[in-house]
Amino acid sequence: MTVILLDGPSGSGKTELALRMRDGWVGADLPTVVHLDSIYPGWDGLEEASAHLAEHLLEPLRDGRPARWRRYDWERAEPAEWHLVDPAHPLIVEGCGALSRRNAALADVAVWVETDDRTRKQRALERDGELYAREWDRWEAQWRAFVRRENPRALATMIVPT
Repeated sequence: MTVILLDGPSGSGKTELALRMRDGWVGADLPTVVHLDSIYPGWDGLEEASAHLAEHLLEPLRDGRPARWRRYDWERAEPAEWHLVDPAHPLIVEGCGALSRRNAALADVAVWVETDDRTRKQRALERDGELYAREWDRWEAQWRAFVRRENPRALATMIVPT
């Protein structure tokens, strides 16, 4: 199984790249795409989602065990249903926090997606509106702490400017 991780700051273009990769995939087994936005347990959940990715998806896949991820229900502010991942299909995971040292060791390809800060903030706020605007500084602080600790750009096998 091929595992591709896409990381980079909010608004850098990770989701679009993941979907383009899936849609352009050659072969019978189209990749499964998992968005960390569906896993983060709230606005302070970047670290927890990164660990969830390793524990429930990447490590089980590498060990030949069933893999899954749990969706977070943002409206109810609680964990929701589990989703199984077919190990016969390639896997693309995109989101802030995907590329930790632990996760990079379990991936075949690690991609860092980047753009300038002004553009990415504009994209993110256009995409997610006023709710994200209120949470931007909170999320950014968490993201920057993750980057200082994990240095995901240095873990990348490929850097994609958008």
